[in-house]
Amino acid sequence: MFEKTLKKLFGGLELTWPRLIIAALAAAVFTAAMAIIPTLHYTSFIAITATFEVWILFGILIIMNSRSNKDAALKCFVFFLISQPLIYLLQVPFSPQGWQLFGYYPYWFIWTVLCLPMGFIGYYMKKDKWWGLLILLPMLVLTAYSLSTYLSKLLFAFPRYVLIVLFCAAALLVYPVAIFNSKKLRAAGLAISAALLVAVCVLCFLNPPVYSTDVLGDSEEHPFDESYSVSLGDSRYGDVSIQYYPEIEAYMVHADFRKAGTTTLTLVSPDGEDTVFDLHIEEDTYRLTKK
Repeated sequence: MFEKTLKKLFGGLELTWPRLIIAALAAAVFTAAMAIIPTLHYTSFIAITATFEVWILFGILIIMNSRSNKDAALKCFVFFLISQPLIYLLQVPFSPQGWQLFGYYPYWFIWTVLCLPMGFIGYYMKKDKWWGLLILLPMLVLTAYSLSTYLSKLLFAFPRYVLIVLFCAAALLVYPVAIFNSKKLRAAGLAISAALLVAVCVLCFLNPPVYSTDVLGDSEEHPFDESYSVSLGDSRYGDVSIQYYPEIEAYMVHADFRKAGTTTLTLVSPDGEDTVFDLHIEEDTYRLTKK
């Protein structure tokens, strides 16, 4: 049953031009919504706005349900030509950047143009030959790269990003099975995907993410120097220390964060006076508020 569903999805759909255009519009609306809604930031749902893995799936589905090389190339091109600029257009009224958002579009336009040769060549995956696996390989590698990105984020901010991590892992295993009929090609594709999965997991767990930043500077409101001590309320969130930067002639509280969440930061003077801050940590930002 599962295999039949995969085969239907990867090659058994009637992808007419009206359906393709509707799909492009729907993808654009969904992606823009994910970017606009603040509560979805730092979650799996933001992935579609920033990285390739979901768009790779869309591209493969278009290719596998096309009727020829030319059909695959044109449909991939048109799908991305409609969806990508529309994503930015829909965000304009809600973003402080306004029309300046389109400054990011040239990068994606290059990939849109590349959809023509990629769609044309990608259609050869349907021939069930060994070169089809070579064509699929870059897509597996890009998906594995996304997996490494989001697995690292997951380790920093568990359970956030668990959905996109599972999506990437599943995609790596599903593509060879869904695209090829040959048992040898499937086995080879699964072996490659398994190797990529293992490599990503080993690298991410051996090199856990660390967000390094300076969270507090010596000032009239909060003066301190090397005679002070500083600590986090919960050491699981990382390490903090007081460092002197000669280039700016100032002391800073430097932090190496290893986990997202909320804790406290306490600055202690030589005479034992405490200054306590509430500290909220995200993967690439923080918020520090004096209690």
